[in-house]
Amino acid sequence: MAISISLINMKGGVGKTTLTVALAEFMALEHGLRVLVIDLDPQSNASACLMDLERWKRRNMRGQTIMRLFLDPFKNWPVFSAQEAVVRNASNIGGGIAGLDLMPSGMELMDLQDSLMSVFSEQDEQSPLIYLLREALGKMLSDYDIALIDCPPSLGLITQNGLAISDYYLIPVIPETMSIHGIPQIVSRVNRFKRQTGLETQAMGIVATKYRQQNQEHLHNLSDLRAGAQKKGYQRLLETVIHESTPAANAVNFRLQPAKLRDKYASPRPFNEYRDLSREVLKYVGK
Repeated sequence: MAISISLINMKGGVGKTTLTVALAEFMALEHGLRVLVIDLDPQSNASACLMDLERWKRRNMRGQTIMRLFLDPFKNWPVFSAQEAVVRNASNIGGGIAGLDLMPSGMELMDLQDSLMSVFSEQDEQSPLIYLLREALGKMLSDYDIALIDCPPSLGLITQNGLAISDYYLIPVIPETMSIHGIPQIVSRVNRFKRQTGLETQAMGIVATKYRQQNQEHLHNLSDLRAGAQKKGYQRLLETVIHESTPAANAVNFRLQPAKLRDKYASPRPFNEYRDLSREVLKYVGK
């Protein structure tokens, strides 16, 4: 059975999708693991990073995306099939990475999320709707070593579906005061979710992203995040820090066709940081 990790934050723009994609590629290529990326984010950025846009559009029209999973409960007939939705050998590296699969998001999921909010309260952790993903996957996770779940910037129904199948959750944050302000709320909400559902997802920790070494606020906040980890319940600040990097931001462009992992993350710093982060994450999950 796969070890499942949800990447969550209530704030967008913290590098969550870039981390998800990089971790998936490094785990598949550097460690030979079978990896499934589940794109729950209505912005669908992980899907756009890992598969061709036209192919994605065709799958979306056939109901072979996560959007259909959340639409089915309000229709008279179910269409979504996890096995049919999975894109095999995803990524733009070498024409696709064997062992790296993607369950893509859907183009209308953002609008659907707004509709779901009208029938589901974020306080309603007893709703059967939070188990849609778990039921749809069935035994499929046993085909993988790692599942990485890119969640939307909220703790609503869609994110809770990710948490419901997760062994761990990881919080990417920019070490700025406004970015780290919501961390206690995230931990508190997840803990309440666990109490009310009986689920056992654990905090893996925080990973600092878009770090600027010359920024005194960033330096100060990293120190605070390390010192407050146990007391505030997020366990740890991971040792690997991801610096702000233009080459890393450009690497997620699917239209580029790098032959190897080092070609995609061409600058030494982002390559080394994502490599180190993947090793650190795997150490914490026992892989």
